[in-house]
Amino acid sequence: MPYSPYELKNNPMTLPFQKATLLKRYKRFLVDVEIGGTVMTAHCPNSGSMKGLIRAGGMSWLSVSNNPNRKLSHTLEIIETDGTLVGVNTHRTNHIVYEALKDKNIPELSDYAHIEREVTYGSSRLDFLLTDATQQPTYLEVKNVTLKEGDRALFPDAPTLRGTKHLNELMNIKAQGQRAVMLYVVQRNDCQRFSIAKTIDPLYCETLEKAIDCGVEVLAYQCHVTPSHIWLDKPIPLDLDFVR
Repeated sequence: MPYSPYELKNNPMTLPFQKATLLKRYKRFLVDVEIGGTVMTAHCPNSGSMKGLIRAGGMSWLSVSNNPNRKLSHTLEIIETDGTLVGVNTHRTNHIVYEALKDKNIPELSDYAHIEREVTYGSSRLDFLLTDATQQPTYLEVKNVTLKEGDRALFPDAPTLRGTKHLNELMNIKAQGQRAVMLYVVQRNDCQRFSIAKTIDPLYCETLEKAIDCGVEVLAYQCHVTPSHIWLDKPIPLDLDFVR
């Protein structure tokens, strides 16, 4: 079911998003854009490399905050690349998954009555804890995916020690006899399969292989993206043979 993850409490925004021309990204969390002939700086809510997405002159969409205490009122949300809209705001990903979990739109995770967000396990904070009186607890970690090569969505787009740490925690959870799931959310709809970018982060690839061997489950879903709505659309096949 389509829904808008943008009308969040304590984060007032104007809708629809403002269309802008992307000029450049710098200092990791800043982008310059042009709106109606005016150049301005916006917040870039993505710590990855955003490989293949930042192209001068490309189209983008930004949200606008009404919070007077914000230094930058505009936030980069969507980038168009090769005719495809890609959601780049990693802070949206968990909300997209939360709505899908509530609506029972992830069949592999539809048997749980209670959804708890941002739970601590060991030395990490994982994204979700799913519980039910008749089901064993399930810990769910979510990662946002924007990189594409050929017909494959790839993760990560930059080395991620934090991501490797989360995989180790999922292995610890599985060793304790509980269910552990890794969900990759592809915020674009033009990919046919999902793989790991081994050449970008060999350690993450190696750790995922160990996690799979330990029984950690891996899912990949891609999204439908528009300037006003993003929703978890459908699963895509895993291409992890090279990991094994």
